[in-house]
Amino acid sequence: MPSSPALPGLFCCFAAFVLLVFACVSGNVWDKISFLDAQINGRVIHFGVFGYTGIGRATVGYRVQDAVGSFPDNTLGTQALKALTYVLILHPIAAFFALVACLFGFCGAGFSRIGTILMSLCAALATLITLVVWVIDMSLWGIVRNRIRGHGPPGSTANYGNANWLVLGAVVALLLGFCTAAFGSCLPFRRRRTDVERV
Repeated sequence: MPSSPALPGLFCCFAAFVLLVFACVSGNVWDKISFLDAQINGRVIHFGVFGYTGIGRATVGYRVQDAVGSFPDNTLGTQALKALTYVLILHPIAAFFALVACLFGFCGAGFSRIGTILMSLCAALATLITLVVWVIDMSLWGIVRNRIRGHGPPGSTANYGNANWLVLGAVVALLLGFCTAAFGSCLPFRRRRTDVERV
């Protein structure tokens, strides 16, 4: 019989894992989910973790300037922006730690308090990574959005995509998962009854 103290944390960590997986397939993999949606010269571009709309294959780190075309002052071709796109690899890393937290949660829900303790530790690490990468997301795509709006051709638009809010939801879910798992590991677990009860 599952021990109930581990179940809320398990649910939250699994929800965060699903949200992070959706965020990871943003942009060139699945254009319905993106971190930034830009329209430049009538062309719509969706930016994601491993690239943008129109790029042939998934890549770690890319030049935003290549996606939007030439800007008069090369404001999107800086090395700093390219370096920030490399940091987007933290999304799948956070998803991996959320999955590990889920696996430990299954152990905790099934038979062992140590599983719940390890789930809380992995959830804490995943929370920290996800929070850092969300701050980087908002900074990177905020800079790109402002530069497209300010320096792009007439009629250019850029807006935050839904992947930013998926990552924020994952931060909240992981934080709840950590708190509930840490609290649940302090609660009493049911012990299995022995086959023979002594009189």
